[in-house]
This record gives sequence, structure tokens and C-alpha cells, in this order.
Amino acid sequence: MTETTLDNVQINFDDQTLWILNLALALVMFGIALDISVTDFKHLLKRPKPVFTGVFSQFVLLPAVTFILVWAIEPLPSIALGMFMVAACPGGNISNFITHLAKGNTALSVSLTAVATLLAVFMTPLNLQLWGSLYAPTSALLQEVAIAPFEMVKLVSLLLGVPLLLGMGLHHIRPVMAKKMAKILKAVSLLFFVVLIFLALYNNRDIFMDYIFYVFWIVVLHNVIAFATGFSLANFMGLSQRDIRSITIETGIQNSGLGLLLIFTFFDGLGGMALLAAFWGIWHLVSGLLLAFFWGFKPVEKEKLA
Repeated sequence: MTETTLDNVQINFDDQTLWILNLALALVMFGIALDISVTDFKHLLKRPKPVFTGVFSQFVLLPAVTFILVWAIEPLPSIALGMFMVAACPGGNISNFITHLAKGNTALSVSLTAVATLLAVFMTPLNLQLWGSLYAPTSALLQEVAIAPFEMVKLVSLLLGVPLLLGMGLHHIRPVMAKKMAKILKAVSLLFFVVLIFLALYNNRDIFMDYIFYVFWIVVLHNVIAFATGFSLANFMGLSQRDIRSITIETGIQNSGLGLLLIFTFFDGLGGMALLAAFWGIWHLVSGLLLAFFWGFKPVEKEKLA
């Protein structure tokens, strides 16, 4: 049943729900940006190596490793395209919190979130199109949909880029007010977004339950490999333990909420893509917290400034 129908299944979101989800994700990004200052970017110039490593891990290495994984396990085309979508997204909104729990470099995590969000405006559509086109089954799906890259760039800009710049602008102009707003807005907007996703999936629960066990092992494997990718590259680059933890988490915690919205907007809720992105959004919270719990009890060396 799975092999003949999942690529044809669609998860339905009405236009009003999709519009509200877009607004909710933009509010989540705005809330995160209220804690980001221009000073954070100045620090990047002083220590560019960890930032370069994190960006390379997210936007170059993870999509490439995902392609190898897809080639090796040969999932259904819609599942494979969902894997490429998740790998093309920037780090997830919860990564800063998990990095803090894991005793990683929270400042680096926040800086990577800002940089990756800006780069995602172009890199997310580019990586999806590039890697999806290199794998024949997903290339066929992309040709059927015939998405307009500029339209995807425009949507990602509105969902991530504009809220980021507005939040940083308010932080620069009214830092005290921004700090007070951030405490409330980050929690409320994220909760609101999660509840909306849950309700939307609940309305499609029959489809979700029919195929969740098929998707489960692929998401877990993909997520473990994502964490391992960030960890391995950061180690190879000789970074400090705190930086290694941050980059590992930033690579393994992806903004699957953005992925879902792009899937519903440009792929009409294509079953395999939507299920994979939705379950990734659930699972990476579990795996991220487990990793943070493990690292939280392990001492970390003092960071050596380079």
C-alpha cells in the first residue's frame, strides 16, 4: 500500500490555515531576532572559523550527505524530496535553547541562526533544486511541480529574512523593550506555531497514522547522520568542545516548520514530503533534548579564544 500510494497522498491545509501558519512562523523568527544584535555579527569577524564551519556544515555538507543517504536507501520519491527539503532548511528555532542546555556556545548558536537565516533566502531554494535534480526520481517530481525559484526566494524572505531584520532593528533602536518583548514573544509564538501544526496534522491523522512507521526509521536515521555530520566536521576543524556542541546541534536541528510551509505552498502538501518534514519537527526535539541531557552532565573545557 505504502509504495503505491504515498507519493500520491496529499495532506490538506486550507488557505486560511496556511496563511496563519505563515504569520506564526514569521512571529517566531521575529521573536528570536529580538535577541540578536549587530554586535553578534561583529564577534563573527573576530572568530570566523566556527561560523564558517557551521554554515558549511548546514548548507553544503548536510545536503551532500543527505544525497548519499537517499542514493543508499532509495526511499520513495516524495520521501526523498522531503529529505532534501529538510536538509536545505536553516537551523531550527529551538536550537539556541538546546545548545544552552547542552552547555554549548550559545553566542555562536545565536550568530549561526542569524547568518543561516539570511543565507537561507537563497540557499534553501538553491539546495532543494540542485540536489533534487541530481536524483532521477525526485527530479521527475520537481519537473511535475515546476516551482518558480524566485517565488520560493520571495516567500523565504518574507518568512525569515524580513522578520529577522525587523527584530534586529528593534533591538538596536530599543534594546530594553526588545528584551522584554523577546521573553514573551518567543515562547508564545513558538507554542502557537506548534499548536497550529498539531491541529493541522490531527485533521489529517488517518494519513499520518497509516504511514508514520514507514517514515519513522528514515527520519531517525537522517537525524542521527545530521548530528554526526556537524560533530565530525567541527572536530575535524579543531574547534573547542563548546563550539563542537553548538555546530552539532545547529546541523541536527533543522527548521522543518519552514520546510512544511514550503511543501504546502509549492507542492500542495505532497504526502511523503509533508509527513517526513512533520515527523522531523517532532523527532528532532526529542533527539535534541536527549543529546542536550547527555552533554549537560559532561564537563566541558574552557573555550580557547583563537
